Amino acid sequence: MVEAGEVLAGLALGYLIGTFPSADLVARLATRGQIDLRTAGSGNPGGLNSMRVLGKKWGVLVIVLDALKGALAGFVGLAISDGAAYAAATAAIVGHVWPVWTRFRGGRGVASAGGSYAAVFPPFFVIGAVVAGTTALVSRHAGLAVKIICPVWVLAAALWWGFDLSNWWGPEPGVGLVVYALVGSAVVLSRFRGSVRGSTGGL
Repeated sequence: MVEAGEVLAGLALGYLIGTFPSADLVARLATRGQIDLRTAGSGNPGGLNSMRVLGKKWGVLVIVLDALKGALAGFVGLAISDGAAYAAATAAIVGHVWPVWTRFRGGRGVASAGGSYAAVFPPFFVIGAVVAGTTALVSRHAGLAVKIICPVWVLAAALWWGFDLSNWWGPEPGVGLVVYALVGSAVVLSRFRGSVRGSTGGL
């Protein structure tokens, strides 16, 4: 049985973790505070914009840190309960995209979502990597990969719940898994709305 208090705790902790300003701190470290990613390049504080503005190694660091936020939130929630794990992972994506500390101007949530798979939907971490890799072979646009992965994410969550498939070390598949996939994919897709050329923005 899902406890409301545990879910609320997961939401609060996940959101706070998601708001950690990875790109801002990396940009400050790389440029000694001379560049603000919100006014440079695409204006998006994410991994791809960081690569273009700061350089490849700094962009990769941003992506890794953003992914770690999603994973950390999921594992912290899992330490509380299965319901809290799904809530925390979802909230981390929301926190990354709409952080209260920067007037709700955050990244696109792709890396944080990917990191959250490792904690709460481990099988999809592999599936998502295969889909992203395959898409990269035929297109250089991150937005296309996102628009393919998100519906596959929701479909996979429904299948894992419906057939009670093994979620490896993640929480028990349930309605929380589907809600996490639906909300998480909706948040990410909202940041790619209207364009397949996702490579013009950040993660």
